Amino acid sequence: MTVDESPTLRRRRLGAELKRCREAAGLTQEAVSRHFEWNTAKLTRIETARVAVTARDVRDLLSLYGRHDEDYREAMVELARMSKERSWWTDYKDVMRPGNFVGLEAGATAMRVFEPTVVPGLLQTESYIRALMRSGSDAPPAVTDRRVSLRLHRQGRLTGANPLELRAIVDESVLRRRIGGEGVMRDQLQHLVDMAQSPNVTIQILPLDFGEHLFLGGPAALLEFRETTHLDVVYLEGLAGDYYEEQPSEVARYREEFDRLGAGALDHRMSLKMIESLLQL
Repeated sequence: MTVDESPTLRRRRLGAELKRCREAAGLTQEAVSRHFEWNTAKLTRIETARVAVTARDVRDLLSLYGRHDEDYREAMVELARMSKERSWWTDYKDVMRPGNFVGLEAGATAMRVFEPTVVPGLLQTESYIRALMRSGSDAPPAVTDRRVSLRLHRQGRLTGANPLELRAIVDESVLRRRIGGEGVMRDQLQHLVDMAQSPNVTIQILPLDFGEHLFLGGPAALLEFRETTHLDVVYLEGLAGDYYEEQPSEVARYREEFDRLGAGALDHRMSLKMIESLLQL
């Protein structure tokens, strides 16, 4: 376990390991729930990291699964304890979307994103963010300020000791959509050029003539966890609600689509040339 793992990733690792132990013991969720007189939903939520699990529950589950190695048991209990640590984003729960995308982003080692309408959040300037949040919103200024602060805080993942590797595929229309007026948009385009100089940031522009693809319905993100690839997850954002896909076979399908979009998009160098050309208009 690395020292900079987020509580979200620890909880997902713990849930996946408990599930593996249960399956190795040949037990179903229903059988385990009957044994402890639990609602089946409790074990499901533990294994899918929807809830934090107590140290006592971890010990009881491992005993039932026949895992008596004391070092292993203590490591799992410690993982349970650390998974309940307070995260920086806890203070922003009131302005966050449902789900735990921020927690996943905080623990990921790499992320691929596709944005069809706006600049990816991790690459937005403060003025651009404020322009987006003012659009069609009647939120009080204090709430808007907190939402802006949350997004700017998230952008810290692109810097520091273990920066997130970001590969952003952006629809060409995003560059031409004037958000916040000419000055805001010019600063935003320049910010993209500046951020693209970072070794961990790759920007590709998807030409308007690319045609149909799997992500036409809205933004998509593939969050990757280098040492625990079985925990990779796809996040799809939509007006009707957000969707998380964690099944490895489905994640692989979405990864193939990201590869297809990347192959059809302008490469990093040509994408920067396009952005710079728009700055000269």
